[in-house]
Amino acid sequence: MNPAVMIPAVAARSAEKSAPAVWADLVKARLTSLVLLTTAVGFYMGSPGPVDVARWLHTLVGTGLLAAGAAALNQFLERDLDALMRRTQDRPLPSGRITPGTALVFGGVISMLGLAWLALQTTLAAAALGALTLALYLGVYTPLKRVSTLNTVVGAVPGALPPLIGWAAATGEVSAGGWALFALQFFWQIPHFLAIAWLYRDDYARAGLKMLPVLDLEGERTGLQSIGHALGLLTVSLSPFVLGLAGAAYLAGAFALGVVLLGLAVRFARRLELAHARWLFLASVIYLPAVLGLMVLDRVR
Repeated sequence: MNPAVMIPAVAARSAEKSAPAVWADLVKARLTSLVLLTTAVGFYMGSPGPVDVARWLHTLVGTGLLAAGAAALNQFLERDLDALMRRTQDRPLPSGRITPGTALVFGGVISMLGLAWLALQTTLAAAALGALTLALYLGVYTPLKRVSTLNTVVGAVPGALPPLIGWAAATGEVSAGGWALFALQFFWQIPHFLAIAWLYRDDYARAGLKMLPVLDLEGERTGLQSIGHALGLLTVSLSPFVLGLAGAAYLAGAFALGVVLLGLAVRFARRLELAHARWLFLASVIYLPAVLGLMVLDRVR
């Protein structure tokens, strides 16, 4: 179907949304909330003693502005693709609720404000990681979705940097503990996003996006990638205990959660059905806050 035909109907639905709801869609409020959660945990785990609450709040403000701006700029760059997919055609730009120019200016301004906030109120290391995140997300991952199935793995790098930003804001450096948090979030993203891509493979195909489940018609590589990264996640999730960041309760909980997620990845790979993809997706949504919560509750130092 021609996107020009779809947009008027979508605009009519979008017009029913309140202004705050439309702007929340533009900044991808749920995704930005996840960024803030992982950044907060990274700062807390990196703090050598009592948490510097003022710097913690500044870190969240700067990272939140950066994430919101990146989301708006991403939608500006992908507005033509969003108009082609059912799951995204009601977003502010393809629906006509917000103009591309507004999204571009808004996203650019608050992204730069977020970077400046991190540099002036936290540490230069945190600001540098924020700039790297923005560059990889918009300059590499976003265009790569149109040309290569590697986009999911590449996109997992900027997606895993927020806890490292929090760690660097607390410590002023990038050290082993921060990399452990980065690795955990990196491996978590692959089965999470492959499950989403399998559920919406027809939508992605309609937009011409080179997602692995779109081109992997039999699903063999998709299943193996899900298992491999779930196994990698199980392994790296034990590193906070090995590094002395979290205790035995965390170790037991992280291992149990990892085994469950791995089992669901295996089941999905063996029978590539939508129901199994949905279970893997839902389990991944529960996994990350659960394992981070255990880490915070059982912090050693």
